[in-house]
Amino acid sequence: MTNQFKPSQDYLKYWRVIRYFVQAKYKISMADLELLLFLYSEKYFNKTKFIEFDKLLSWDKERFNKLIKDDWIVVFRKKKGKQAKLYEMSYKGRRMIGTMYKKLNGEELPESKVGNPLFSKNTNSTDRIYKNMIIEMNKFIRKERSQQN
Repeated sequence: MTNQFKPSQDYLKYWRVIRYFVQAKYKISMADLELLLFLYSEKYFNKTKFIEFDKLLSWDKERFNKLIKDDWIVVFRKKKGKQAKLYEMSYKGRRMIGTMYKKLNGEELPESKVGNPLFSKNTNSTDRIYKNMIIEMNKFIRKERSQQN
């Protein structure tokens, strides 16, 4: 049976798999990832802007300092007179979110232990389930790509 309905946009079909991969690869919590997704389009932001979105997430009074310590966000401009200190997402943070968007747009996920911790030998049963789904997802992506050419 063929699917008669093919949506023009289907970015989130594998959202859960891609999110799990990103969290495993970059060792980041869901709340921290969601916050970085929000900040991705903010060129510069102050702590007030950070807190504005952070209020929606699970409470963690150390999140701001932890994201700085882990190099997800960095100081762009130090406080000067009445000017507030400004922050920006670090290169590391932008790269992670950029990778996530590429995967959501149909780029395959790595199937090696070097590029994907879910493919290492020492994984739990949940990781193995996601590993198998990544293999199936990549097959689907390759098939879709070959049909477009």
